Amino acid sequence: MPELPEVETVVRGLRGPLAGRTILGAATDWPGGLVTPDRLVFAARIAGQPVRRVDRRGKYILIALDPDTLIIHLKMTGRLYVVPDDAEQHADRWVHFTFQLDNAHQLRFSDSRKFGRVYLVSDPAQVTGALGPEPLDLAFTLDVFRQRIARRSGLLKPLLLNQAFVAGIGNIYADEALHASRLHPLRRAATLSDDDIARLYGAIRQVLADGVAREGASVNWYRKPDGTKGSAQDGLSAYGRTGQPCPRCGHPIEKIVVGQRGTHLCPVCQPR
Repeated sequence: MPELPEVETVVRGLRGPLAGRTILGAATDWPGGLVTPDRLVFAARIAGQPVRRVDRRGKYILIALDPDTLIIHLKMTGRLYVVPDDAEQHADRWVHFTFQLDNAHQLRFSDSRKFGRVYLVSDPAQVTGALGPEPLDLAFTLDVFRQRIARRSGLLKPLLLNQAFVAGIGNIYADEALHASRLHPLRRAATLSDDDIARLYGAIRQVLADGVAREGASVNWYRKPDGTKGSAQDGLSAYGRTGQPCPRCGHPIEKIVVGQRGTHLCPVCQPR
């Protein structure tokens, strides 16, 4: 599933093509992906709304219109891209939402697994209001992180995946942050020392910043809006490297299951 770096890359790739555009209409062949409103209201309501800006909140893409906000969650296999009306793309076979723009182009949402979700709301907080802080924001300081983790006692890996704790982290960057901070995924938050917390905080910000700089990890379906791959997968230290040597100590990376999620770690660098 695309995480903060992948979604941020998509947002940056859409800002240019959508700048100054107006959505003339929308169509879907899969109303199950439209969370709110219903299909008929959705098509009538979005028509004629201009695009004001394109932002991200956690793993959500927020396209601010006037007066509403179009919110899209890519889930596992979602792709967003803008192309001329008559353009044919490989991903078109899975397009389930099409947004007609005023310049003979379309914003298309392709999703082979149909797990993605689309919302049209008057207030983005209806969808994103329960999310935790943005880990790359300047306001997300070490003190803020200490205060938030001090109230937690659960296992580290599920905690990092909890979007109400910190927004935007998924399986890839949770594994990378824990490896970078030398913390075992099954450690409990209540057992962390001040130094442990500081290392984890720094690691979270570093692996996410690196992921953004490399334009996301194309380990499965994720592609940038222009169809090309990101390169973050080339710099991963733990995720997806089962049996390969740990880049820090050389011991083979192992894979375990934590909270029903495949989890990659180095048992030497990340002792239980």
